[in-house]
Amino acid sequence: MPRIHRFTVAQGRTGPQRRTALTAAAVALAVPAVGTPVAYATLGDEAPASRSTASALVTRGKAYIETRLLLGTERTDGGPDVTDRQFLAFIDEEVTPRFPNGLTIQDGRGQWRDSNGVIERERSYELTLLYPASEARVRDVQIERIRDAYEKAYAQESVARLEERTTADF
Repeated sequence: MPRIHRFTVAQGRTGPQRRTALTAAAVALAVPAVGTPVAYATLGDEAPASRSTASALVTRGKAYIETRLLLGTERTDGGPDVTDRQFLAFIDEEVTPRFPNGLTIQDGRGQWRDSNGVIERERSYELTLLYPASEARVRDVQIERIRDAYEKAYAQESVARLEERTTADF
């Protein structure tokens, strides 16, 4: 029986050596005895999912592109910060006509290094646009116009653009 073998490892040892050997034996027994049931317990009574089931979940929906724009509120020309009212007017005038099906705006706090090497911290907005991947070429031009318009209107050094391909189901 494995227990007899594991305990014989500690025979003839005293003090810390015996405790170390017993601890090692206990760990060796505990890992397979505890680890495996815990992993399977999280799965419930179901068998592990097959690759086809997992890939079916990933491919739900249609191909979309998610573009996020990070828009700061401090002006490089020293003017007053962009207010919520000004920002929402910009959304109404520049963004909504190009993306009438919807968008998401989140308030944020940003940090970045300006062209002079100074760390700047400012209140910001994150604008999320989601559109079919088939419209990527047309949308690219529209998004660049939005970025340019914001930089000019509010004396911004830049507007960050992040993109990810994703799937969406509505």
